[in-house]
Amino acid sequence: MKKLIYIDSTMREESRTRRIAEPLVFELGKRYEIERIRLDEAGFPVVGSRILNDRNNGIVPEEYAEMSRRIAAADRIVIAAPFWDMSFPSALKVFFENMSLFHITFDSDNTHCYGLCKCEKVLYITTRGMNIHTGDPLEQATPYIRALSHLWGLGTLDVISAENLDYSTPEKIDKKISDAIAEGIALCKEF
Repeated sequence: MKKLIYIDSTMREESRTRRIAEPLVFELGKRYEIERIRLDEAGFPVVGSRILNDRNNGIVPEEYAEMSRRIAAADRIVIAAPFWDMSFPSALKVFFENMSLFHITFDSDNTHCYGLCKCEKVLYITTRGMNIHTGDPLEQATPYIRALSHLWGLGTLDVISAENLDYSTPEKIDKKISDAIAEGIALCKEF
């Protein structure tokens, strides 16, 4: 069975983003073996001078290298992250920095970097409190994920989002979430 990595970077138990993601991951679980990575309280360290020095000397914690290898080997990746501060939660950025490992997720020919991941499709699931759409210059999560996909050699990126939730009635929120789930379920058939 093919492998799917599900990166859950929702931070609240009652996450609107998770309400969309869980039915989609369940649907994908019919065709993929799912590995869930829950970032809330995972405690990945900020990549600072000590970690960079270790990496320059070939020292990487084995559990991080092994997780990075699993990401590089995954057939599909699903990322669930709410819209925070015009992007996504910092835990997701810190996670990406810890998984972005030379000779595992990417490499270089001394002229250019190139990706080593075999993933052909990435699904980014998000909810936004404001009325900001995917592709809006104020929305910086999707451009970052696209750039990381280039570095790691990931395939196409699809985005499922529900927007303007902070300024909607509970009924409209439920409808927007239901619509996003329906859109995502349809996408899952080809994912």
